Amino acid sequence: MNAVILAVLVMVVLSLLRVSVVFALVLGALVGGLVGGLTLDQTLEAFNNGVGGGAQVALAYATLGAFAVAISRSGLPDMLANRLITMLGKETTIKHQARVKMLLLTAVLLVAISSQNAIPVHIAFIPVLIPPLLTVMNRLQLDRRAVACALTFGLTAPYMLLPVGFGAIFLNDILLANLNSAGAPLGLEITRAMVPMAMAIPVGGMAIGLLVALFFSYRGGREYSSKDLAMSNAQHVNTPAKPHKLGLIMSGVAIVAALGLQLYSGSMILGGLVGIGLLSIGGIFKWREADDLFTSGMRMMALIGFIMISAAGFAEVMKSTGDIDALVAGAFEIFGDNRGVAALVMLLVGLFITLGIGSSFSTIPIIAAIFVPLAVQFGFSPLATVVLVGTAAALGDAGSPASDSTLGPTAGLNVDGQHDHIWDSVVPTFLHYNLPLIVFGWLAAMTL
Repeated sequence: MNAVILAVLVMVVLSLLRVSVVFALVLGALVGGLVGGLTLDQTLEAFNNGVGGGAQVALAYATLGAFAVAISRSGLPDMLANRLITMLGKETTIKHQARVKMLLLTAVLLVAISSQNAIPVHIAFIPVLIPPLLTVMNRLQLDRRAVACALTFGLTAPYMLLPVGFGAIFLNDILLANLNSAGAPLGLEITRAMVPMAMAIPVGGMAIGLLVALFFSYRGGREYSSKDLAMSNAQHVNTPAKPHKLGLIMSGVAIVAALGLQLYSGSMILGGLVGIGLLSIGGIFKWREADDLFTSGMRMMALIGFIMISAAGFAEVMKSTGDIDALVAGAFEIFGDNRGVAALVMLLVGLFITLGIGSSFSTIPIIAAIFVPLAVQFGFSPLATVVLVGTAAALGDAGSPASDSTLGPTAGLNVDGQHDHIWDSVVPTFLHYNLPLIVFGWLAAMTL
């Protein structure tokens, strides 16, 4: 069996069996390297050489985590959550409950989108915002599957399209870097502006899936029992900061500065550091507390960072085996010159991998080394190549049992034990987002 295919299978099967993704990546790399003809020393050397490629992304995640912790100390996230809860509590007295439902879903969606860029706290806002809103949702008989779909869209679509916050990491630091790394020997060059342009069509498919979920699939009411909400562990950690005027002003300045620098330089690290510096100047925290701040941020993002590092090492071992070329040649024998079938299979392979490891960020270093040569050989344009790799990686993030995009919503919606992770978060998001991504990703690859 081809060493690359075997390594991916080992990694995916172990991930599906709930083995640590980092361990699965390391073991998959060892199996692939040994089967591909490398010695143990050569396999380990290739893996060690590759992990350096993930260090920048890991540092970006640590910086992002520290920035999120610093913003939380200003009290801004808690103030926004309290304002929303107060507003919706008053609105529920209105007879037209459909309007209130849509107001709530829109607010949740906007907060989720902001959590990926404007206020990059990722899923950390969910334990603060969602549990207090469950009483309002129960009163409205709002189907929580619709809320899960809104949250998951807000957690995934922005980083696929907007090159700020987590999007700067996904689009620039990971997708663009890996495309150019794999495409350089083949004469393929992708610019930063091409990436969000290519990903707009697949994200449009996700937007249609969101509309279907909100206006058709889960439009009707669903009854939930009124229970005392069990406080999640996340709600007991870190007493919320009391908002104060200077803190709110400096938070706004820091967010604008961080976003502006990200857009100008393409670096989340630089933007995050400047944002943290401004918050320190504003008195949100003392500079001597910066070590504690970074430690808290790294703790929050540690798993994702280590997955990034391990995935980069995995990809380097696959390149060192030389079996990628054999895989490309074998693909030609199977597909012939059928570009449509080739594009569909590449998307499905990406879905299979991301469902297993639960992170689209980790999938790109694994598939880029394989898909870019395939795309070039089949004559796909640079934009189509971006679509194939980016969509293949994003497929499965929504709808994966191991993804933050489904685990986060479940953590907030199930504090009273009435929201099943698989059937109320995983299955709805899988159906409403992965199926449109396949269709629109394939259409974009064939037309661009």
